[in-house]
Amino acid sequence: MDQRDSTFGVQLFIYDLSRGMARQLSPIMLGKQLDGIWHTSIVVYGEEFFYGGAGISSCPPGGTMLGPPDTVVELGNTEVTEEIFMDYLCSLGETIYSGDKYRLFEHNCNTFTNELAQFLTGNKIPSYITDLPSEVLSTPFGQVLRPILDSIHIAPPGANVISSQNNHS
Repeated sequence: MDQRDSTFGVQLFIYDLSRGMARQLSPIMLGKQLDGIWHTSIVVYGEEFFYGGAGISSCPPGGTMLGPPDTVVELGNTEVTEEIFMDYLCSLGETIYSGDKYRLFEHNCNTFTNELAQFLTGNKIPSYITDLPSEVLSTPFGQVLRPILDSIHIAPPGANVISSQNNHS
């Protein structure tokens, strides 16, 4: 089928990096309930795309060491072709989403997937995910932990880093 006449499903994969511990410990540590520590990715064209300390990466869906996602959200469909999408990703990877620009609280996997979701479908990812950093930082314990947490770069192994050199067209 001609790609120009096609639409492609877009999914948000949601992983709880705490594996349920945030739900149990956040009331004690932060004084408020957090349901998880969210890592997200976008699945489109049969690949999972995400951002971390290594930059923009891809793998088969569920192919990182995180395994299958905890939740899958259908974001809608896109008419953007894979070629245009890969060019867009390479541009992002060379500018605002290079690995050295990763910041756990301000510029992370969730800001990346939110941007991709809007580019592909016009829809944002759920606000409970994008609001998580401000939820944590609004607590005294979050402020104490910030210097330590700012040094963390999450890059789930098992993926290929996207760059203009290895752009798979």
